[in-house]
Amino acid sequence: MIPFKNVPQNLRVPLFYAEVDNSKANSAAQTMRTLIVGQITASGTAAPNQASICQGAADAVVKGGPGSMLALMTAAYRKADNFGEVWFLPLADAEAGVAATGGVTLTGGATATGVLSLYIGGALVSQAVTSGQSAATAATALAATVNAMIDLPVTASADTGVVTLTAKNKGPAGNEIDLRLNYRGAAGGEASPVGLSVAVTPMASGATPPDLSAAFAGLSDMAFDFIVFPYTDAASLDAVKALLNDVSGRWSWSQQIYGHAFAAKRGTLGALTSFGSTRNDQHVSVLGFYDSPTPAWVVAADFAGTAAVSLRADPGTPLQTLALSSMLAPPIASRFAIAERNVLLWDGVSTFVTADDGTCRLENVITTYQKNGFGAADDSYLEVETLFLLAFILRRMKSVITSKYARVKLAANGTRFGPGANVVTPNIIRADLIAAYRELEAEGYVQNGDVFKAEIIVEKNKTNPNRVDVLWPGALINQLRIFALLAQFRLQ
Repeated sequence: MIPFKNVPQNLRVPLFYAEVDNSKANSAAQTMRTLIVGQITASGTAAPNQASICQGAADAVVKGGPGSMLALMTAAYRKADNFGEVWFLPLADAEAGVAATGGVTLTGGATATGVLSLYIGGALVSQAVTSGQSAATAATALAATVNAMIDLPVTASADTGVVTLTAKNKGPAGNEIDLRLNYRGAAGGEASPVGLSVAVTPMASGATPPDLSAAFAGLSDMAFDFIVFPYTDAASLDAVKALLNDVSGRWSWSQQIYGHAFAAKRGTLGALTSFGSTRNDQHVSVLGFYDSPTPAWVVAADFAGTAAVSLRADPGTPLQTLALSSMLAPPIASRFAIAERNVLLWDGVSTFVTADDGTCRLENVITTYQKNGFGAADDSYLEVETLFLLAFILRRMKSVITSKYARVKLAANGTRFGPGANVVTPNIIRADLIAAYRELEAEGYVQNGDVFKAEIIVEKNKTNPNRVDVLWPGALINQLRIFALLAQFRLQ
């Protein structure tokens, strides 16, 4: 019997009727969206707490405002990932937020013509200084140059040789706007004009990040696999942890939306290890660094975009060696040595290395998950690829089941029914799951197909005759991370 779903059996009107059934034709790929969470300024046109699709870096400037966190994060993300679907989650500054301030103090006077090279959040501000120019005049010119560069994250004012810089967005993220002179040094042609003394006051005193509850509630059930997360304070990380958790969040059985948050944190080795010991969340990865001119929230966008390109192409391929596009390297003296990076990787903090040409490259991207519910060490969710493989495979399984068995009758194993009957048994489902696993194995996402076939269990529920229960004993593919060779040489 042919299993028609819509053509009725009692039809007598001639002649030709065709019903389309797509249950055996589904081969769709998965769409993996990115969500950039970032603050906007008063000039931004976006509605706070309402997600909207990104139409490019220029669109982020309009929606977030020039120099806003959202605009700068989007620019960094798009440098790393220029193809994926991106959405914004714009945030307004907290009403009680305080903007960070810093500054540059100029004294003396230039005795030779030169260029003042000031880096603000990793962006170079070049201010020409002529011989004989006073500190007050140079400061006024520098403030005007800063304000003319509307994509900088600060505004400037000058008073008697002192340039005061104020973050455009309020909150602790403004403290991340690094200020430094002559980042590239003499080798890069950067030196302060002779006779002019320059002192930098770091950005500080920014306080109170936005509340994320309304913004996250507004996401509803829209899926975002890559969440660019600009904050690493405990309250904000707890909010994203609640959003993604396995019990009632996006990774729960009832939602099955999935997703992963990418953040970055600046700090010394001690500060980063102390931070890592306070977190235990398999759905968040934090890249640790020290002394880079690039703000942590821009690094987070670069981090997420770089990872997204690879994970979207193949969730099982390791992210090691991928080059970051926007992050400026820390000075040599500020880079973590191998022993220090190994410590970070045991404390839930992801690492990177710096190549000879100054390119920052991902080394090992891990989650902050370190212990199970009993406080014992647990590496089951250590690697980020594990989470993305799980999401990919679970979606594939869901596609198989919902395409073929959305509207079928369930019979016990051994039931005799004719060919084409709209009936399924646990053994038929088991065979389909094994076939799907073999496909995943051939594609390089899982392994040990024979073991899987022997151990998978598909059975009718003991109390609900309309329910099928499955034990899916899949073995995810691994990543080659360490190659150890003992060179036991001989002399002849």
